[in-house]
Amino acid sequence: MSQTEKIKQAISARPLFKDSRESFINALAEQGRIMQANKGQVLFMNMENADKFFIIVSGWVKLYRETIDGAQAVVDILSAGHMFGETSIFEGDNYPYSAEATENAELIVLPLSVLKKEIDESSDFARAMLSAMARYRTQQDRELEHRTLQNASQRIGCFLLRLANQNQDGQVVINLPYDKSLVASRLGMQPETFSRALSKLKKATGMEVSGATITMERLESLSEYCCSACSSNFPCKDIA
Repeated sequence: MSQTEKIKQAISARPLFKDSRESFINALAEQGRIMQANKGQVLFMNMENADKFFIIVSGWVKLYRETIDGAQAVVDILSAGHMFGETSIFEGDNYPYSAEATENAELIVLPLSVLKKEIDESSDFARAMLSAMARYRTQQDRELEHRTLQNASQRIGCFLLRLANQNQDGQVVINLPYDKSLVASRLGMQPETFSRALSKLKKATGMEVSGATITMERLESLSEYCCSACSSNFPCKDIA
């Protein structure tokens, strides 16, 4: 498979582009490129002028902002299949956060100029873009709800559900970033709180944890434990 075809396949797999014009997908693919990012490599900085967005093929990427005293506030950590940087076109063409590869990652880099042009020319795509942003906002609102209603173990469980194929039957395997403190920071927990809560989650659901790999026989055991303290229904329909 050529690089252009690989890029086109990755673009087409994203819900945002599922009903897009073929000419638009082709333009993105032809002007896109595949890059290898090393662990710790900064992809862009908060408020930097934005000219590209990304799709993760493999690995993990941390989105964050820095406080005045240099501390990091983790906005999100994203795994394969996720897209980021595209909303900068609504942020004055500046990235609203910084992005860093938290382990070796393969990324598809795409031009924002082509995305802007399609928004200007296609009202259908503009609505799809706004719908995607609304889903992400709903997800953020749900997380605020979780911090109020769920205990630490349930919040970890919801994070794992977000990483899984929620329609999958049978055994489920989820790979976390090697540095679990990133997940703890993402969920607003101290590392020691995360470790205790993860142990409690293991006992409650029967899942197995080996290093960065989590295995469970059925996803429902996790959803039954977590979703009792959530106003949404499983499977989640507001995952971005």
